[in-house]
Amino acid sequence: MKKSLLISILLVFLVVVSDHGSAESSGTDSKGDISYFFGYSFGNMLKQGGNEDVDMERLMEGVEDSLGNEAPNLTEEQQQSIIARIQANQQQRQADAEAAQNQVASENQAAGQQFLAENAGKEGVKTTASGLQYLVIESGEGSRPTAESRVRVHYEGRLTNGEVFDSSYQRGEPAEFGLNQVIPGWTEGLQLVNKGSKVRLFIPSDLAYGPSGTRGIPPNSVLVFDVELLDIL
Repeated sequence: MKKSLLISILLVFLVVVSDHGSAESSGTDSKGDISYFFGYSFGNMLKQGGNEDVDMERLMEGVEDSLGNEAPNLTEEQQQSIIARIQANQQQRQADAEAAQNQVASENQAAGQQFLAENAGKEGVKTTASGLQYLVIESGEGSRPTAESRVRVHYEGRLTNGEVFDSSYQRGEPAEFGLNQVIPGWTEGLQLVNKGSKVRLFIPSDLAYGPSGTRGIPPNSVLVFDVELLDIL
């Protein structure tokens, strides 16, 4: 069970205990609600573990026997066998998920390398020793940030297929952060331009989120950012 779910359950208990009297007087079905909450949460836990295909009758029989302090209707040997089977299923699901991610990572790496090779020959695109590519769209007149600078920027991040995964423009306000707090491609890229510049960064996966990826960004993805360096703070 996830930590957040455990915390939610504890909070529900605290509310029920502290507000027991008012719940009774208002007619709120606290017992029914918390029972439903436990049932729903347990159902989510079963799904997350890949065990959603259950016999509801036997499931309820197990709950009733447990709450009624009855001995389990399974031998010790049967219980150990079930535990082993569940663990084996979980290990197989994890192995399948890792294999699928590795396949995606391999395909993205090949596609990213091809994209960068073709992009390197386009007019105005420069490639650094690290493999970072950049195109200065508009040159500013201010100073350049250092790796330790804090900056204010407007930006839009896309995958190579054009899908936008992050945008300060869409949020309607610039972002501020330290250049030592972001991916290496950003840290290097913004040091190459002056305040007031607009630059397009083409960031190889090893200067971004690598084979693990992150939310909204598949593994080994090349990232494309349009960035306006508004200020150095």
